[in-house]
Amino acid sequence: MGSIELVCPAGSPAMLKAAVEAGADSVYCGLRDETNARNFPGLNFSPEELAQAATWAHARGRKLLVAVNTFARAGQSARWRASVDAAATSGADAVILADLGLLAYARERWPDLRLHLSVQAAAGSPEAVRFYAQAYGVRRIVLPRVLSVQEVAALVRETEAETEAFVFGGLCVMAEGRCALSSYAARRSPNLCGVCSPPEAVSYTEEDEGLVSRLGGFALDQFAPGEKAGYPTLCKGRFEARGLLSYLFEDPVSLNAMSLLAGLKAAGVTAVKIEGRQRGKAYVARVAGAFRQAIDALDSGADPEAFAPLLTDLAEGGRETAGAYRKLWR
Repeated sequence: MGSIELVCPAGSPAMLKAAVEAGADSVYCGLRDETNARNFPGLNFSPEELAQAATWAHARGRKLLVAVNTFARAGQSARWRASVDAAATSGADAVILADLGLLAYARERWPDLRLHLSVQAAAGSPEAVRFYAQAYGVRRIVLPRVLSVQEVAALVRETEAETEAFVFGGLCVMAEGRCALSSYAARRSPNLCGVCSPPEAVSYTEEDEGLVSRLGGFALDQFAPGEKAGYPTLCKGRFEARGLLSYLFEDPVSLNAMSLLAGLKAAGVTAVKIEGRQRGKAYVARVAGAFRQAIDALDSGADPEAFAPLLTDLAEGGRETAGAYRKLWR
């Protein structure tokens, strides 16, 4: 069994170079518009930068993957098709798609372009994977973050497509690809506009009770002096219900599945993926470097778990989870 491919995020050309230099095998990025799910100001690539990035990565034996992973809106699908065209002409190694119409367009317009299925499509069963592979020629499935290691292994056994699993970074409570919470408060949703909790809708104010975070004017959390304050998203807000103050939807924690690398490799996973295109080059350099060491250790027969503590301070709220991979609930 070969080594697991390490796929790292790039929100900018500088971040892409940092990821590759730290040990990424592949880097994924998006264009500077709402066709990708990290549409934040100051992030992402122009078509020209995308072509330059592909050339730079290929010269170093690395791959460039382009995310066009939001859902096209009625009457505006030309914008999404243009992003697929830009990815194809840039020399990218694959495009990551979720929208069925875009998958059909990409297969017909660019028959030699390698297609990966975004986590946003939520293909979590062998039947779903086979459908995308047979109907659209999808070569790789980015697995939804709701499967245990045992479920991943069962899926791999019953399908022929490659699989890619998230192992580090932000977690989201949404049913993959169908989040609407952000749009209620901020009028923009991640799956249509490419941004969850847009920065212009976020605010922090010092009040008598402490630091208060808001989204679209709605108070989502309150922090005591010295308490770590996370980025305000509705799914990770702290609310009072029936007299109990708690995180009703999801605790503000980060995924770190480095301790499960051996299990994921044994399950047949092709690639592991780092989340965080919005986090910057220092972040990706540290995470890519730690996972590079862990994967190399695994390949040599050593225990990769020893490298997990290298990243604890990067976790949201200072807390980590193995997510659904080590599922104890149903």
